Amino acid sequence: MTNAIRVIIADDHVIMREGVAIILNDLPGFEVVGQAKDGKQAVELVEELHPHITLLDINMPELNGIDAAKIICQMHPETKILMLTMHDDSAIFFEAIQAGAVGYILKGSQPGDLIEALRAVHMGDVYLSPPMTRKLVNAYLATNDNQETSRLDLLTDREHEVMHLLAQGLTNREIAQRLVISPSAVQTHRTHIMEKLQLKNRAELVRYAMRHNLLNT
Repeated sequence: MTNAIRVIIADDHVIMREGVAIILNDLPGFEVVGQAKDGKQAVELVEELHPHITLLDINMPELNGIDAAKIICQMHPETKILMLTMHDDSAIFFEAIQAGAVGYILKGSQPGDLIEALRAVHMGDVYLSPPMTRKLVNAYLATNDNQETSRLDLLTDREHEVMHLLAQGLTNREIAQRLVISPSAVQTHRTHIMEKLQLKNRAELVRYAMRHNLLNT
């Protein structure tokens, strides 16, 4: 088939493997040139057939998909690796990317998503299954929130008091009068707060306080 995207499918489940092959072979622009039942056979078929894309499952006998991806990327860097897997674990995802995969799609995705993934990878783009993208973004945001919360825990009780008043717009002198301390002591606390929370100015401090709902405490 002229100008078709040549694909090898590697999956130890026959029904899954042949089902994907039927979908692709029924579409113009795609040609399944080989099917592998394990990672070792996938490597051998890539060596023999030189496909544009190898579609790899992760859990396979003989040689798993991640190890197969490493070998294929090293021996045939022109062949793109797209993982088709049930694993939505972020650690496994990053392991697959480090192995050389440029696409990661979850089993259970719609056929249209698989077609989109194959076309994107063939064009040189990176493709992530939408559920996987949401999971990674949520994990990233949660990590950032945890980091910010841990920084907030670095503040002393007095620094918490000073931060709360600074966020309300009080001056150093007004805070000093409120807390019955010297203005220079307020400035020292203010400096420590900025350093511990990695903030540059009062505007950032106010935004930080609002984000963590500190103005209502």
